[in-house]
Amino acid sequence: MAITREQAEALIQQQFVNTIFQDVPKQSAVLSAMRKLPNMTSKQTKIPVLDMLPVSYWVNGDTGFKQTAQQAWDNVFLTAAELAVIIPIPEAVVSDSSYDIMGEVTPRVNEAMGQRIDQAILFGINRPSEWQNDIITLARQAGNNVSASGGITYDNLMGANGLISKVEDAGYMVNNIIAAIKTRAALRGLKDSNQRPLFVSDMKGSTPYALDGTALTFPQNGAFDTSVAQMIAGDFSQAVYAIRQDITVKLLDQGVIQDPTTKEIIYNLAQQDMIALRVVMRLGWAVPNPATRMNGDRANVPFAYIEAATPATDYAVTFTVEDNAETPAAIVGARVDVNGSKVTTTADGTAVFHLRAGTYPATIKASGHTTQSATVTVTNAPVPVAVTLPISQ
Repeated sequence: MAITREQAEALIQQQFVNTIFQDVPKQSAVLSAMRKLPNMTSKQTKIPVLDMLPVSYWVNGDTGFKQTAQQAWDNVFLTAAELAVIIPIPEAVVSDSSYDIMGEVTPRVNEAMGQRIDQAILFGINRPSEWQNDIITLARQAGNNVSASGGITYDNLMGANGLISKVEDAGYMVNNIIAAIKTRAALRGLKDSNQRPLFVSDMKGSTPYALDGTALTFPQNGAFDTSVAQMIAGDFSQAVYAIRQDITVKLLDQGVIQDPTTKEIIYNLAQQDMIALRVVMRLGWAVPNPATRMNGDRANVPFAYIEAATPATDYAVTFTVEDNAETPAAIVGARVDVNGSKVTTTADGTAVFHLRAGTYPATIKASGHTTQSATVTVTNAPVPVAVTLPISQ
């Protein structure tokens, strides 16, 4: 007797699961560089992060008073978002094909999922609402953007205010650099004072691409957005991710597939003799960014980037924070957190963010006041945000 599809389905599914689960991290340049945490046991994982550092004091004389200090912690959350794809295939095509169609589909699924992950984490493209700001937004807000109006030069890569030094100023060492493929040509064009190419040592050998001892990665999955950046450098061990649901694969032979917008039925698998490969995974990520002696207010981040020749447009979002006294007064030192980007209010109670178009959740807190939340929507103009923090009773 012949082996039926039902009898062999378990074997087929296990084969897909193993292949895809092992290959997706390789297709994501970002996940390969980040630190993996243990798998999530719920939709949201809480990471306690050092938020305030203690300060020590010299004691004045033999009878001087010793002063007290505080230390505080904050919570950073990893929230799982779902990534999925369905590939419908007519059964007749599978039967008649002389190629392993499923074998051809699998690597493309890997590539597509890796691309989406990299785009969301690096540039915020189609960022799930559950996730914090992307790396470019975090770095831009921290002032870690390097102009490339004059092209890629030695100075904006290795100079005192260049790509590498921006990360070092935050108190971190660069351990990974992700760059657009087209920057290879710009690097090959760099020359020393004697007009010798810096990135070519042997015309017969491969060209070593590295900055200050750190190798460059050039993603080939189409995720790098050259309209925003040319290179991204950072201590990627400070970015973490966790899997909530390992990649699961199911081979469907019944049911309907609908257009997500119009709800129109596109395929009826049983009626049209089709099968569909459904791949689903859930993961979360974050940059915990704990307080350090070089980054005590957590306003800086361990990432920097070189802008595109024409910088991406962003808009000023100005928070004005006051108390609820009869005559409201500006609150100095309030902490404004816009989806992971942090700024402390100045003497006039303002905190300014530079954000691209999108919707951002915000949290505003200050000692002695009740914490408030807000949602900011940026379209194509500066956004003023007035916040009142009630005095704690």
